[in-house]
Amino acid sequence: MEQLERYGYPALALLVLLEGIGIPTPAVSVVVAAAVLAGHGSMSLPLVVAITFAAAVAGDNLGFWLGRRAGRPVILRWGRRVGLTEPRLTRAEDFFARRGRNIVVVARFIDGLRQTNGLIAGAIALPWRQYAVRDAIGGALWTALWVSVGAFAGGNLEQVRTFVHRYETPAIVVAALLVLSFSLVYVWRRRRRVSS
Repeated sequence: MEQLERYGYPALALLVLLEGIGIPTPAVSVVVAAAVLAGHGSMSLPLVVAITFAAAVAGDNLGFWLGRRAGRPVILRWGRRVGLTEPRLTRAEDFFARRGRNIVVVARFIDGLRQTNGLIAGAIALPWRQYAVRDAIGGALWTALWVSVGAFAGGNLEQVRTFVHRYETPAIVVAALLVLSFSLVYVWRRRRRVSS
């Protein structure tokens, strides 16, 4: 939040853009923080929306171009530095292959795919027009979600703080139970698939 207050719109644009080319950044946190600041009048909400959307789409398309130009070997060579290993890339490619082109829209909401969907789509030679349209839709939805969350929090910060403090422990317990439940279901389904 300090960096955002200090560097403003350029920091927002840079962090969201870098995430689109596979460099892990706290883009979601920065977008929410920018919208919170806009709720307090420190930033302009329309500018936060425009910059977030433009940077998200530009970063993903730059990632697509890099994936297309560099290809899989170069992505693997340099991707290790940011946690993009061969098993992760293979899983992501399989996910794209199984789910089809529309996964580009959803990828924006999945950590890991959000950072690499452009690189992967470029590397597997997905046609750019098909990628660009889906990426713009995903970018618009992602921007709308996180800017709305931040704007709500910024406009009602004291109530949000009170709510968070009051329900922090139950929320952590519920989140842990949900993660455990999803993990057990995932393991169970995987074992069932292997045994059949």
